[in-house]
Amino acid sequence: MSTALQQQITLLARQAQEAARLLASASPAAKNKALTIIASLLDSQRAGILEANAQDISAAEAKGTDRPRIDRLRLTPAIIDSMIAACHHVADMPDPVGAMESQWQRPNGLLVGRMRIPLGVIAMIYEARPNVTIDAAILCLKAGNAVILRGGSEAFHSNKALGAILQEALHKADLPPDAAQIVSITDHSAVTELCKLNTYIDVIIPRGGEKLVRAVSEAATMPVLKHYMGVCHAYIDADADLSQALEIIYNAKVQRPGVCNALECLLVHKDVAQTLLPAVGSKLGDAGVEFRACPSSLPLLGTHAIPQRPQDLGEEFHDLILAVSIVDSMDSALDHIARYGSHHTEIICTRSHQNAMRFVREADASMVAVNASTRFNDGGELGLGAEIGISTSKLHAYGAMGVRELTTTKFVVFGEGQIRQ
Repeated sequence: MSTALQQQITLLARQAQEAARLLASASPAAKNKALTIIASLLDSQRAGILEANAQDISAAEAKGTDRPRIDRLRLTPAIIDSMIAACHHVADMPDPVGAMESQWQRPNGLLVGRMRIPLGVIAMIYEARPNVTIDAAILCLKAGNAVILRGGSEAFHSNKALGAILQEALHKADLPPDAAQIVSITDHSAVTELCKLNTYIDVIIPRGGEKLVRAVSEAATMPVLKHYMGVCHAYIDADADLSQALEIIYNAKVQRPGVCNALECLLVHKDVAQTLLPAVGSKLGDAGVEFRACPSSLPLLGTHAIPQRPQDLGEEFHDLILAVSIVDSMDSALDHIARYGSHHTEIICTRSHQNAMRFVREADASMVAVNASTRFNDGGELGLGAEIGISTSKLHAYGAMGVRELTTTKFVVFGEGQIRQ
């Protein structure tokens, strides 16, 4: 990287650090005003946003970008509406900054508490999905953090338009515009340089494919919150409501196959495979799903099934492809998940409370659900308003990261002249 480029990235990070100090002491009213203005600007400027996004879509199509990536890149009026709703939802949430989470008194009279505080400066590295620009910014703003947003080059025009809205809203709310900055440098060396700036950046969050997350994790000199692979499983228990299970499987795989909480592997108990799998083959096959089937399930899934290869297990397809395996028991299903899962989302379909509770305890994932689609592992769907990502590592957050997950705590001690003996 050239010296000029290094200086540019370092200046951006230094400005973010200065903005973070100001934002940490901003009133809840000022932050909520900025969120409301962002919502208003998204609405009034939606034509320009969609025009900018159309440029990115056109360029991606000209490059031969695959369908799932085009889907993640595309903004629609409905997505803009959801971005606006997220702004209002986050504005209506309690402000976490300065809240005393717990308090207790020591025998010597000291009053000890834990106060929730911002993380500081967050760098967000992400691919496609320009709506992440708004989701990340509004969550960081509410939590009192400055954010550096480095989206993929494929969403350059979209992110530029959204970044201008963020800066305008911060200015109108009398908050530091440098609290939300877009990295306009598309060269990958910009990410490498950001990873070195632990003097200014407190946390870095990579959100994208496995290659991106691995590269950032290896290069970062500051803590990393990993939004890693989404290899999501559904286990259909012997005691499942099969008609309900079929609808859940369909929604989890077909509704939006290119996202991280889409279903990638179906595990079916041997006692219900003969009944369920032909229905799965028909319903999902008609929707264009290709099945990568184990030897036992292959003859049950119809013409859309092909033999499963070893690499199909643990694979994040990002497409209308579903790995299918028949298992002998819940033990086998849990063993499979432990081996091939990515700690993202695991679900069970069952009418057995005992089996449901065992699965909830033993399946190691950031979200475990009973009789519900994998698609609910999403900040908005879980009531967080929006999410900056889904952490698949357990420190310092596990699962969808909303406002609270973008803060930490510090000890606060009140005394009356106590000294340590």
